Amino acid sequence: MWVGLNAVEWNGLEHNYGSAKDVPELLRRCSGPDPADAGEASSELLNLLFHQGGWICSAASAALPFMLRLAATPRVPSRCAMLELVAMLAAEAGRVEARFLDPGWAPAWERALPGLLRLLDDPEPEIRRAAADVLGACGSPGELILPGLLRSWEAEADPATRLELVLALGHSSLRAPVGARGAEVFDLLHGLLDAPQPQIRLAAVHALAPTDPGLPARRLDDVLEAVRDPSVELWRHTSSVRTGVLGVHHWASELFTGPAPDFALGVLADHHDDEQRVAALAQAGGLLSRWRSPGAPLLPRLVGRLDDPVAEVRFRAVELLACLGPEAAAHADEVASLLTDGAVRTTRRRESVGEAALWALARMNDPRCLPGLIELIAGARSGFASNSPHLPATDRHHVGLPSLPEALRHLPDHAELLLPVICDRIDTVTDGRLLHRICEALAEWGPVAEAAVPRLLGLLEDDRTWTAAATALAGIGRGGAEAGSLLLSRARADGPHRKLAAWAYWGVCGQPEPALEILGHSLAEQRFRHPDLRKLAGLGVHAAPHADRLRALTADTDPWTRVEAAHALWAVTGDTETTVPVLTAVVRKLTEGTHLPVMLPAVRYLARIGPAARPAADLLRGIPAHDRRLRSNGGWRGFAQDEDVRSAVQELLSASST
Repeated sequence: MWVGLNAVEWNGLEHNYGSAKDVPELLRRCSGPDPADAGEASSELLNLLFHQGGWICSAASAALPFMLRLAATPRVPSRCAMLELVAMLAAEAGRVEARFLDPGWAPAWERALPGLLRLLDDPEPEIRRAAADVLGACGSPGELILPGLLRSWEAEADPATRLELVLALGHSSLRAPVGARGAEVFDLLHGLLDAPQPQIRLAAVHALAPTDPGLPARRLDDVLEAVRDPSVELWRHTSSVRTGVLGVHHWASELFTGPAPDFALGVLADHHDDEQRVAALAQAGGLLSRWRSPGAPLLPRLVGRLDDPVAEVRFRAVELLACLGPEAAAHADEVASLLTDGAVRTTRRRESVGEAALWALARMNDPRCLPGLIELIAGARSGFASNSPHLPATDRHHVGLPSLPEALRHLPDHAELLLPVICDRIDTVTDGRLLHRICEALAEWGPVAEAAVPRLLGLLEDDRTWTAAATALAGIGRGGAEAGSLLLSRARADGPHRKLAAWAYWGVCGQPEPALEILGHSLAEQRFRHPDLRKLAGLGVHAAPHADRLRALTADTDPWTRVEAAHALWAVTGDTETTVPVLTAVVRKLTEGTHLPVMLPAVRYLARIGPAARPAADLLRGIPAHDRRLRSNGGWRGFAQDEDVRSAVQELLSASST
């Protein structure tokens, strides 16, 4: 097995972490008698040779023949792991640019291919499946692979391996030249569309869809039957799909592009299997997170799951209604019926169905959420997140609750009822991060949170908590004037948060001098961050001495700096000739469905500018009719981002027409 291993100059090769001198020992460990150690070595080898992809390193080319020898040797515990790594490398080799492909990979692969084809005859079905997966993923032309795959298909009896072979035949038939047997494969795959086994039909649809994009829609009934049939569990044993019901639902949903809800509606139909109903809601969430129009047809199906016997199903249904928020407000009564549902999920936080209902009603601005939220604010056990992550937008919907302060941000209309308990909580909270998030929520409420000022004054005197209090006071504004002297002393003291103190002092007292001095000094010494420019904008004409510097920053390479500098320049000088083109350029790609966080403030600033921003309004006039959600985050944040940017565009359209 190790013939030639020591002849390789491993020290001169590289992988993702540098010199490949550690690869030989890892390869030897992969063949060792201890399965746990072999598994650990396999994982480490995958990390070194593949990591996150993007290139094929020289160590991968050198290791390829030894990995395939390991895969071909009976009783080696890492056989499947080696083939999994080879499949990942082979697929990546077909994707990367030539400059990221090690020159030794192609000849190494050519020498390895015959041995890989022989693995289609291995006694172990897991190895046959993994070999078929590699052959389907690699870039070798069909004429080299199809004969072996067809021979294996004719002899194969294992159901999961037959699924893998159908997929491999489909992938391989796309790689020219396909040779003399290409037509035979085409006929075979089309014939399998009417096979008696539903999973074979699903595999055939997947195999043929790349060359016939309309096929999945025409065979929708076959796809739905397959993903809802008990035999869907076969895919868990394949090498390329290797997942259960939820994963197969998602994999099948990728056959259908665009906002059409037919697949999601199909899987949402009633099913006796709990996992099927959970998976169906996952598909609905993925579709709704990407498109707006499916909301109308899917809403009744979501509401229909609110009385499901399984807590996870009820939770996911009401959590999706929370994401839709105002779009689902007509169903607030059904949501409110779940407020007393204490059933919990089997997750670390053990979120309850009732808490999801609280969140949904908060998103709908429905006062029936208030009693429950008041209990949670007071310190009752909560499944709300301690820190809700900012996850990237994907085709899958991330299920979860926000932090409690994030939920409160949606409820400024109910400040009168919520503030007493929030103030009591401020006095008892010991978690500094939670205190900051509560104070940030109060800052977003603005002047309506004035009743919290007496409690914030106490925090302002404490070196551990004063920055949280200052954040809230800056948002509350003149109602916090009692804090002026304390904030001024903080602004005059040395420390990293002088800007915050000076800014809050301006907010509560209307005296610009401390903020102007500190912010101006940072600007002159180029030690500013883009929030500092937002503060300068808030100072308005008082910041006029910095106009030239702000004008120069509108050409900065950082989009956040350009946006905040342009807005500050307009707020300070009224200049629209410079600022409108800068802000318009930042939001231009909204028309293509691209959303970046910096775009929302840019649109809002354009709305403030008013009629002079008409060029931007003309550019974005079609945004309200766009079906694709404008988001850069996943989960509930993506829905909120879409609402916010559309609302800002509507404000811009109204302001520019006056």
